[in-house]
Amino acid sequence: MKNIQDFLLAKEEKKKITMISTYEYWSAKICEEAGIDCILVGDSVGMVDAGLKTTLPVTIDEMIYHARAVRRGAPNTFVIVDMPFMSYQASIEEAVRNAGKIMKESCCNAVKLEGGEEIAKTVEKIVLAGIPVMGHVGLTPQSVHALGGYRVQGKTHEERKRIIKDAKILEQAGVFAIVLEAVPSDLAEEITEFLDVPTIGIGAGNKTNGQVLVFHDMMGLLDKSPKFVKRYVEGKKIFLEALKQFSNEVKEGIFPGEEHTYK
Repeated sequence: MKNIQDFLLAKEEKKKITMISTYEYWSAKICEEAGIDCILVGDSVGMVDAGLKTTLPVTIDEMIYHARAVRRGAPNTFVIVDMPFMSYQASIEEAVRNAGKIMKESCCNAVKLEGGEEIAKTVEKIVLAGIPVMGHVGLTPQSVHALGGYRVQGKTHEERKRIIKDAKILEQAGVFAIVLEAVPSDLAEEITEFLDVPTIGIGAGNKTNGQVLVFHDMMGLLDKSPKFVKRYVEGKKIFLEALKQFSNEVKEGIFPGEEHTYK
């Protein structure tokens, strides 16, 4: 993906979009080498990298720090950055300023906001300022307390109506794509069919226009993963065995060997 028009073209041509959420230079570099379409620098960095219970404490400056590292690792990849909690909720003017700060200081391609109808005017103003915006409905982690925890959204008739309405309003406000998180697959399919902009699913079945996973989840680096995550490799086990081997070799005087020693 080079620009937001590529997202719309992918939907038109029925080409699936791949997105990985990650936060560091090295993992971003691997994503670019693998040909991943776009990278999301998610505020999940607070939980994955910092061990926080929620995404709420993450700051703008922390997002910019990680986004800069990702940009250095993936200079040719489309990069989206999450606007963290309370960086866009207080006022439209503050939201536009903060979105601009993220774009200028991280050199990313777009920002992502969570929410629906309640943030539509904010999205519209940010887009009018020349900043591409990705939407996010369904399970919105920044609203975890209001939602009553991390649970599937859209299981009741009222929830389905709200999510559908939110997706329509976000499209009208000018988003170039929408993340659908933790919603029933039939609801995700319905939303995907009536929207002109592409949908990126996470825990939303395989009928969306694309898929996103957290790098650390899919690489098996975390102890537990949600139901929707496929662990493509058990990275933690591999790293753990390597560290144990290193420890044993040091204690037994095997490492460093001659091949690792300067003469």
